[in-house]
Amino acid sequence: MIRVAVQQEAIDVATELDLHDAGGHGASASFIGRVRGDAGLTELFLDHHPAMTEAGLADLAHAAADRWHLSALTLIHRIGPMAPGETIVFVLTSSAHRAEALAACEFLIDRLKTDVMLWKRETFADGRVGWVEPREGDQARAGKWGA
Repeated sequence: MIRVAVQQEAIDVATELDLHDAGGHGASASFIGRVRGDAGLTELFLDHHPAMTEAGLADLAHAAADRWHLSALTLIHRIGPMAPGETIVFVLTSSAHRAEALAACEFLIDRLKTDVMLWKRETFADGRVGWVEPREGDQARAGKWGA
């Protein structure tokens, strides 16, 4: 089962775990990414291109499922305005053994930062507003997985 979603509403991690774990998998790995509140950040706004963002997430999910023997995969990314502490992304992979679930989870979080069309705008308490530029470190982490 592969489940991919792009949504504005909050991610209910407990519900997603229940839905995903109904399959009785041997091992699961997860990543929960939250909005950081560094330097007085008050809001992170994620913009996207609906068709391209959803297609990019689906392509990554299928690439992970093809590369590792996964029995289930959940990949949810939020868009719109979010406050510090809110969940922005949830990745959950399952397989018969932990190595595949862990590798697939790491692959997905590394690659979605570079392969999926999402734009982040930060707003700070002092009035600063700016778009987040891609980071070299993100490219390096994504590159370790090959094409």
